[in-house]
Amino acid sequence: MNVFGTEMHVVTFVFVLLEIIMFFYQLLYYLFRPQDKSRMWYLVLLSLLIIYNITGGLFPDPKLDIPIKVQNIAAYGSGFLMASYFPYYFYRAFELKRLRFHALYGVPLFLILPYILFFVIGYSIDGDLNLAIRYGVAVPFIYSIVLLYAISRAVWLKYKERTNQNNFIEVLAVYCAIIPWASLALLSYLHASQLVEVVCTNGGFIVITVLFISRYIAKARVEYEQLKEFNNLANQPSIFEQNCKYFQLTSREAEIVGLIRQGCKYKDIADKLFRSEKTVTKHVQNVFEKVGVNNRTELLHKLEQKPISGSNSVSEASEA
Repeated sequence: MNVFGTEMHVVTFVFVLLEIIMFFYQLLYYLFRPQDKSRMWYLVLLSLLIIYNITGGLFPDPKLDIPIKVQNIAAYGSGFLMASYFPYYFYRAFELKRLRFHALYGVPLFLILPYILFFVIGYSIDGDLNLAIRYGVAVPFIYSIVLLYAISRAVWLKYKERTNQNNFIEVLAVYCAIIPWASLALLSYLHASQLVEVVCTNGGFIVITVLFISRYIAKARVEYEQLKEFNNLANQPSIFEQNCKYFQLTSREAEIVGLIRQGCKYKDIADKLFRSEKTVTKHVQNVFEKVGVNNRTELLHKLEQKPISGSNSVSEASEA
């Protein structure tokens, strides 16, 4: 069943609508955090899939005021382009360094080059689409099998030392995502219907989306725990504050000692606190007795030391 009098199947149309909504939703997140490269690579993949669904759904259509050759070249080109991006996406998003050769060199040589030779050049000259499909997808199909093995091996080697259930599920999901992609060339060769192609390719993308979201949630949880730990550390009192509390200094005494730490003399402290110098001196003497020191140097040194074990009682501190 097609929509709006076009060649686009209703299932393709539904996928396009959902993916466009998802694209703008993810784009807002990326604009908020442009340093998130994994989201950027996901957005590229999503945009290529949308283009593939639109061109594959609408083309070829004799009713359109576009030459049939151009429509076919665009439709197959979007499929080749999306298939070519898959290895690069896994190379970057999943940090599979073993795919570097395939992502940067293998794809242009074994996917893009055959498309240019047989679909862009050959089909433009002789107009034989069946011939272009027969020979244009032969090398990509063989290469897709090689690449499927390469991706599988790279994923397995990365996760083989992580044998917990979550990583096993992730590896299995990666396989489910790349198998539909690897079948693109075969589907083109067999002239599969639009519905079959759309369900197959978008099914693999759904798996990738689930992987992307699950990895992002896991990353967000780690960042949250790190932020919580940082806040806990930031909210902890300093060594000086802990020791002031341990030796039971009053707020006024702690304030005076704090000014002493800043290098203030008794007269300066008296002026800041609007007290007499004699009163300040009396407070300092009380601090000396509580902490068990004889001068300001010893006082500051003792209060800056590592906090005394909380197992000691306050009375023991007073006796020190």
